[in-house]
Amino acid sequence: MALTGNSVQAPDDEILVAFGERLRDLRARRGMSRRLLAHGAALSERYLAQLEGGSGNPSLMVLRGLAIALDVPVEALLVTADEPDDFQRITALARTLGPVQLAEARVALFERFGAVDPERRRGRIALIGLRGAGKTTLGALLASDLDVPFIELDREIERIAGMPISVIFEVVGQAGYRRFEREALERIVSDQPRFVLATGGSIVSEPATYERLLAACFTVWLRASAREHRDRVIAQGDFRPMAGNTASMDDLRRILAGREPLYRRADAVVDTESRPLSESIAALRAVSTIETGAPL
Repeated sequence: MALTGNSVQAPDDEILVAFGERLRDLRARRGMSRRLLAHGAALSERYLAQLEGGSGNPSLMVLRGLAIALDVPVEALLVTADEPDDFQRITALARTLGPVQLAEARVALFERFGAVDPERRRGRIALIGLRGAGKTTLGALLASDLDVPFIELDREIERIAGMPISVIFEVVGQAGYRRFEREALERIVSDQPRFVLATGGSIVSEPATYERLLAACFTVWLRASAREHRDRVIAQGDFRPMAGNTASMDDLRRILAGREPLYRRADAVVDTESRPLSESIAALRAVSTIETGAPL
């Protein structure tokens, strides 16, 4: 068995059996015979029988063919049997919405089920931004001003996992890291009524975790240019941003551009570009408030 996060991944045969059961259920719901599904997916009946029996290992193209024949998204074939049908119905409905309607639906769900009491939320300040934005330095100063705990999310992840971040990626990969990240955030939000939190630069790329952060905390984007981010990291003695990669600046600009729409969802933005520390912390104080809502 392979480790995945703090759980154990099911053996391959269990995964294939679960897939076969899922495939049979979907076929039955649509009232399709095995012959009809095999024809629609351009498969032999024998191979389809193997898939439904848990002894076949489908390729991506086979999954795509089955999804088209069943008229379901490819991921519907991979959903676990215990996932509620309501979730699948909501997902199917969301796929029919246009961009504007989808944004409205997200806001409605957020306001109805994800929102936290505004006063509690303002007492939890989360700093987001690329590495080198100043989240640790400015966060520690702000926490001292507010007399609240300063927490680095990566350190909490390491504590829960019992290993450094670099080892987490080696042992359980990015998916395992993301599970630890979500667990760490949930523990912090549950255990701490007030804090200043420095998050990892990529947390905005994990939709469910980022939505949770936005719902539970007053978020501030510490913004700077790609070059400024690189220079600050190098000034800290870490030359990895440039090591063996002559196109590193292009990569960094691409990452920043890709994440910028996500960073902009923060409650406030503090521009730290070419600013001395004193000006940056003053700007951060200006947008941050304590639990009572009084300005700092």
